[in-house]
Amino acid sequence: MQDNQADRVDAGKGNRERSIGAIIAETRHLTADQVENVVAYQKKHAVRFGEAAVAMGVASADDVIFALAQQYHYPVAFDEQARLSQELVALSKPFSRQVEAFRDLRSQIIMRVDPSVEGERRPLAVVSPEVGDGKTFVAANLAITLAQLGSRTLLVDADMRSPRLHEVFGLQNAAGLSNILSGRAESQVIQQAPGVPNLFVLPVGPTPPNPVELVERPAFGLLLNELISKFDYVVVDTPAAAYGSDAAVIAARCGAVLVVARRDESRVKALGQLTALLQQTRSKILGVLFNEH
Repeated sequence: MQDNQADRVDAGKGNRERSIGAIIAETRHLTADQVENVVAYQKKHAVRFGEAAVAMGVASADDVIFALAQQYHYPVAFDEQARLSQELVALSKPFSRQVEAFRDLRSQIIMRVDPSVEGERRPLAVVSPEVGDGKTFVAANLAITLAQLGSRTLLVDADMRSPRLHEVFGLQNAAGLSNILSGRAESQVIQQAPGVPNLFVLPVGPTPPNPVELVERPAFGLLLNELISKFDYVVVDTPAAAYGSDAAVIAARCGAVLVVARRDESRVKALGQLTALLQQTRSKILGVLFNEH
């Protein structure tokens, strides 16, 4: 990511061949004199072009992030910020230490749920003991980082108790999973996530009075099998285990599960009860994540 005097390169080259400075200069419509001044500042203070441009007030930190994203083909969502929640740090802060932790998590998930390995292709349920542990935050950002690799990724909101994914992504929730499971889906219910070309979202739809019964139906398992055959990864958000047996039922249908707990907040007893319950199902526990967000 180091940039230097070679910032002024042929604008006809692809983004990967262009420096961060060249992308910033084009994005901000910098004049030749402005570029010369930034380069002079860069040399004098031994900093990168982006840092120099921000210091001189001709570019913003968001401009630098955008340039990095363009060069390394990482989707960012500055144009969608008004619609998207700030929880989507993988889009708004793609090069932060927080998002680097999500990339580490992504690597661990890929090693355990590899879509190219026979028998390993399965949906991933994200579960947590209590409300507010951050499972929706984790599920959404994990799905984004998977999609950023170019993998077709589907994020399913199966939290029919307190659904949030449609709010987080700024999507319509008129129809979704509950319509499919109740046999009332009359139109396309999977939506493209704004700002991420390879990410799709299946919202809950109308909140049903019988959520447990819906996910216990064979139709839910059949739906997941169909979805995993069409997407590289399927990440499923679930209700908190405190609501009832929904999370365990969904995890059993998925076959793979990631447990989320909040550091210094989640109760050890509740976490132990949840993991013990999951061990009684057919689901494979991939790990326990302690959320500090």
